[in-house]
Amino acid sequence: MRVVLAAYDSRGGVEPLVALAVELRGRGAEVRVCAPPDEEFAQRLAGVGVEMVPTGQSVRRLVTGRTPPTAGGVPRRAAELVAAFHDSVMAAGAGADALVATGLVPAVAGVKSAAEKLGSRYVYASYQPVSLPSPHHRPIPRPGKPLAADVTDNRALWDQDARDAQTVFGEVINGHRVSIGLPPVGNVRDHVFTGRPWLASDPVLAPWQQPSDLEVVQTGAWLVPDERPLPAALSEFLEAGTPPVYVGFGSVPMGDPVEVARVTVDAVRAQGRRVIVSQGWAALAPVAGQDDCFVVGEANHQALFGRTAAVVHHGGAGTTTTAAWSGAPQVVLPQGGDQPYFAARVAELGIGAAHDGPAPTVESLSAALGAALDAGTRERATAVAGAIRTDGAAVAAGLLLADSD
Repeated sequence: MRVVLAAYDSRGGVEPLVALAVELRGRGAEVRVCAPPDEEFAQRLAGVGVEMVPTGQSVRRLVTGRTPPTAGGVPRRAAELVAAFHDSVMAAGAGADALVATGLVPAVAGVKSAAEKLGSRYVYASYQPVSLPSPHHRPIPRPGKPLAADVTDNRALWDQDARDAQTVFGEVINGHRVSIGLPPVGNVRDHVFTGRPWLASDPVLAPWQQPSDLEVVQTGAWLVPDERPLPAALSEFLEAGTPPVYVGFGSVPMGDPVEVARVTVDAVRAQGRRVIVSQGWAALAPVAGQDDCFVVGEANHQALFGRTAAVVHHGGAGTTTTAAWSGAPQVVLPQGGDQPYFAARVAELGIGAAHDGPAPTVESLSAALGAALDAGTRERATAVAGAIRTDGAAVAAGLLLADSD
């Protein structure tokens, strides 16, 4: 069996594809991954022996503002993504039995069109339930398209979301479809999501609520055991004292990384704890000179989080799931997108605290940390860790293989 996995996303969106690729390859499938050309993605996939096809522009450069603005703005970038992913998947997926896509709508639309041209099975996957239409939750507002404040019916809001997606992406996606001999579509969101999307999130941490209008297949989160050792200097820091608090915001840019680092480090110290600061794409830069603070770049979160007193992060699906899996209490500072949802779930499950708002002060973050560091929170986090499913990638691979027989 041949499978192509595709995503235009940050590290948290590419890492699950690593897990699915490893699982599929272990079952004898030939796998390629179409992903942004960022070096860290290439290194990660090369490290597990999976071929990567660089597609589109660097996500890191785009997220951190190092990609110069282009004439045409969003429509121009959307058109580039549709074409790039269509062309890459057409080349990489010739003879493929299945194409699995996730990430931004224009990129996914390019994969969907390639599936139609190739005659391959197509699957759309989401890493969080709130991205999928449901009567149980509101849509995530699209850039420049705020939700109507006076509308409380979720189905009405999702209908508006479909119209917004068509307004933003419809002309670009349909223009590309017509150019390659495919008919235009009147609802690009539902076209790429399909009526049977997969939900690659843990059923305890991020469940799909019934009844719903979609036939959602919840596989569980796509996790792969990470065997990479921690850097020697980090291991030495961990062993030199009590468990520290980890602070990191992954691929999310922060307005003033120096100030954010100062506030978070001071808040951790106010709780009498040592701290590990992950630079991430925000390039957090704490003031040096004290031995209770360690700055780290790339590191194996699976190996690290279980050795911490708590994890302070942005609430991305991948980081939240890994922290929950490790049993580490969490403090979530949601910045946008699906992150408020995961912050709320952490609080609801009693495995940590949701910070009120995206910009912490020393006092507000210290208070949230105090709740996360409570012995009862640790006990609950340990219990939930035991319930996190680790077979999501195996379930997804099994579905792909079974449907190809």
